Amino acid sequence: MKTSTHEIRKIIHVDMDAFYASVEQLDQPALMGKPVAVGGNKERGVVAAASYEARKYGVRSAMSSRLAAQKCPNLIFVPPRFERYREISHQIREIFYSYTDLVEPLSLDEAFLDVTENKKQMASAILIARQIRAAIKESTGLNASAGISYNKFLAKIASDLNKPNGQAVILPQEAEAFLEKLPIEKFFGIGKVTAEKMKSFGIYNGFDLKQFSLPFLTQKFGKSGLHYYEIVRGIHLSPVQPDRERKSLSAENTFSKDIFELVAVKEALSDIHEELLRRIQKSEVQGRTLTLKIKYTDFSIQTRSRSLEHYIDLEAIWEMALELLEKEPLKMPVRLLGLGLSNLNLKEENQSGFGEQLWIDEDWI
Repeated sequence: MKTSTHEIRKIIHVDMDAFYASVEQLDQPALMGKPVAVGGNKERGVVAAASYEARKYGVRSAMSSRLAAQKCPNLIFVPPRFERYREISHQIREIFYSYTDLVEPLSLDEAFLDVTENKKQMASAILIARQIRAAIKESTGLNASAGISYNKFLAKIASDLNKPNGQAVILPQEAEAFLEKLPIEKFFGIGKVTAEKMKSFGIYNGFDLKQFSLPFLTQKFGKSGLHYYEIVRGIHLSPVQPDRERKSLSAENTFSKDIFELVAVKEALSDIHEELLRRIQKSEVQGRTLTLKIKYTDFSIQTRSRSLEHYIDLEAIWEMALELLEKEPLKMPVRLLGLGLSNLNLKEENQSGFGEQLWIDEDWI
């Protein structure tokens, strides 16, 4: 791994363990050790978060409550309390800021920290991460996991390696070998659909990905091709960006083969809708405008939007998405579909300043 000295930074990604569900278990000791889903009920709604006990049954965020109840019959549903989550998130951020002002929150429960230079004048990012996790536990009673590396991408991956209540480090000299062995679906930003597309080209891990040229990757994956080419080589130069404000939230997918039949388009849109729901719940935002993005086989782009006077309910997003899709016939086969939520409540209600950094198949236009 060729990384010059001035490029090496010390980045920590801190991620709370099953945050919403853990808060509920903390505040309600009777829930401790039991499968808990935050949000929805057995008949309707969407799961916003699941405890580790529930995850063993396959329950996960953005899953319909009805399906979650089928997977885990003894699942306990509790309503979300976002004011409480914000309160604890604020305590956690105060701990972050005691070490560095370079804090990039991704959501209420995770953030990047650049501790290359820090207020404690500590040389070891590993020790800083350990201290932060201990301080969070002492202050809130909750567990956090952390990943440490020289860029955000690797730190994000590392934080998931020893979950829950653990930490891991990927050193510059270890990154290349680590990434070559990493299964392609474990790469942060490569979702289920993109992973399947990569596997169709024989790409199952980082080593396989490195065998493909930049022109090939950009041809098959659009603008994300450069991103994939660089990250598998440990290159990710995006700095920690404090005080980022999100203007929209989106999810999209570029298909390996163009689709045209309405049934196939709806099926593809359903997967994108599920991912958008997950991101909305993770970022804990609301919006008034839903936009459907369609890129056709000739690369022309069409957007269809609908705005409401009130914030759109999560349960209404799918119905609105279908209305936008069926508003007029498709002009030709579809290369890409996307759904975006905008006119967000950042200024009015979401004072956390949190958004979620997204890796999507192409830029949201």
